[in-house]
Amino acid sequence: MSGSARAWLRADIVTIFPEMVTPVLSTSMLQRGQESGLLDLRAVDLRDYAEGRHNQVDDTPYGGGAGMVLQPDPLFRCVEDLTADSLQARVILTSPAGVPFRQKLAEELAQCGHMVILCGRYEGIDERVRQHLVTDEISLGDFVMTGGEIAALAIVDAAARLVPGVLGADESAQDETFTSGLLEYPHYTRPPEFRGWTVPEVLLGGNHEAIRKWRRKQSLMRTLVHRPDLLWTHEWTPEDRRMLEELSDYEI
Repeated sequence: MSGSARAWLRADIVTIFPEMVTPVLSTSMLQRGQESGLLDLRAVDLRDYAEGRHNQVDDTPYGGGAGMVLQPDPLFRCVEDLTADSLQARVILTSPAGVPFRQKLAEELAQCGHMVILCGRYEGIDERVRQHLVTDEISLGDFVMTGGEIAALAIVDAAARLVPGVLGADESAQDETFTSGLLEYPHYTRPPEFRGWTVPEVLLGGNHEAIRKWRRKQSLMRTLVHRPDLLWTHEWTPEDRRMLEELSDYEI
């Protein structure tokens, strides 16, 4: 799948199972971003860069052991082809040894222009790829999956939605969980009463300043209850401090 050569963000997902990736890149926001020319998202079949009759891209590990290892030659050939016109492409390996994927990294990747994501499979990749080709290693968390495709899609989705214009309203990406360093406030929509549960009165009154304060206080409270670790790195405003003092005896 390809989009405009002048797209704000290009992302190539290199995989031996492109059929896992293509449907997601062709759906919803990611599809609209490509149709508008803002995104250029591609599922790249690593076997297209293999040599020999069987398009082999893996082999047994030196030293013995179970499983197979992705070979360096097709990966180097693939990345060098994809980045031939890119000055500073980010070559990302999905790996449990990578840095944890966080919103700040998604914001950084949204501005990088071009990223190539290598999806690990089997027992991993030849170490020479990691040492001499990869610029970034990223992990979704401390768990094991069968391959890197789902992680790669998560990275692309998180970055792509931050490209200006992809969501249709830039404030949608700015005022949400983790962007401000806090969990997002609760949301409500019609009807105003459902099974006896009502929408908070402040949201119905039309007082925008009161709504802003209510939402900020709710974000602080939700973060305090569910992710208090985020508060240690939060950039506090005087208003935040006053609100948190009202919520608990928590000392900053």
